[in-house]
Amino acid sequence: MELAEVQTLMDRLYGDADRERGVPATVAWLCEELGELAQAVRKGTRAQQVHEFGDVLAWLASLANQCGITLDEAMERYVNDPPV
Repeated sequence: MELAEVQTLMDRLYGDADRERGVPATVAWLCEELGELAQAVRKGTRAQQVHEFGDVLAWLASLANQCGITLDEAMERYVNDPPV
């Protein structure tokens, strides 16, 4: 799945609810999911890690949608001028 497809899927599945929830609450959910990913990476199984990576990507895509930013746009600097 391409990044744009991830954002489209998240908008189709959860867009209305995400917009109603708002950016601050979405940021909070993303932070919570990042914590769960960190725990899974440290102590979890591969299946738990895969699950949490998916959750983080989903919430990141939701937040980007709400901010009107594409994940492709966000990654562009890594193509043209990667930070060192």
